[in-house]
Amino acid sequence: MRLRGRKGIRESLEAQPELVVLDAKPHKGKWREFFGNDKPIHVELGMGKGRFISNMSFRNPDNNYIGVDMYDELIRRASDKARNIWEESGVEEPPNLALLRANIEHIEEMFEPGEIERIYLNFSDPWPKSKHARRRLTHPRFLRKYAQLLNERGEIHFKTDSESLFEFSLNSFAEVEFQLRNISLNLHKNGPREDLVFTEYEMKFMEKGQPIYRLEAVIGETVLREYRESKLENSRREEAEAENAGEDEDDSAE
Repeated sequence: MRLRGRKGIRESLEAQPELVVLDAKPHKGKWREFFGNDKPIHVELGMGKGRFISNMSFRNPDNNYIGVDMYDELIRRASDKARNIWEESGVEEPPNLALLRANIEHIEEMFEPGEIERIYLNFSDPWPKSKHARRRLTHPRFLRKYAQLLNERGEIHFKTDSESLFEFSLNSFAEVEFQLRNISLNLHKNGPREDLVFTEYEMKFMEKGQPIYRLEAVIGETVLREYRESKLENSRREEAEAENAGEDEDDSAE
């Protein structure tokens, strides 16, 4: 992917140190210092033009957000979009958002283990040729890196329009033994999920009626324990309801 940026784009990005980060290494292990707080950090890998991460930061002020991409032009577009979204509410600088120019291949150089709470993978390049499988962001080699960087409440939320990538990803998550939940083979089948933030690609696919595949991977020890306890509680509740229903049928028969 090659993007033709505006003249002076690098200078423009360098002039936005409060929003744009051009070198992650000095911030590794210190992202809370960048944001000036201890709020959870959510990261989108491959943010594109930034619609998703900008809206997430606006909707959820109790989290910090980092959008990662490797192209200057996409960083520029994302910075414009973020400022426009926040300025509508009278805020000039997004207080909980950073736009990081970096190659995801080296994500372990951007964050310390346990520094991130959630990773978003939205419509990542499917790399359809089998010889390029290792480049897919849901390849086991990437998933193992993510697991090291996520904290005790760590999760991965993954969306794609590619059926083949989704199938590949399901196998990848299984290989590294991640617990999956909320798996959907057609996310907007019954209408747009207004509780979720859409990406630019997602809006286009929705207009065309194309299915969107989505899942959540539960990784951190705390959130994984809570998930298992919730499943157990739901199972007990269903058994109790079924038992009560059976008793009611017996009473009516008498």
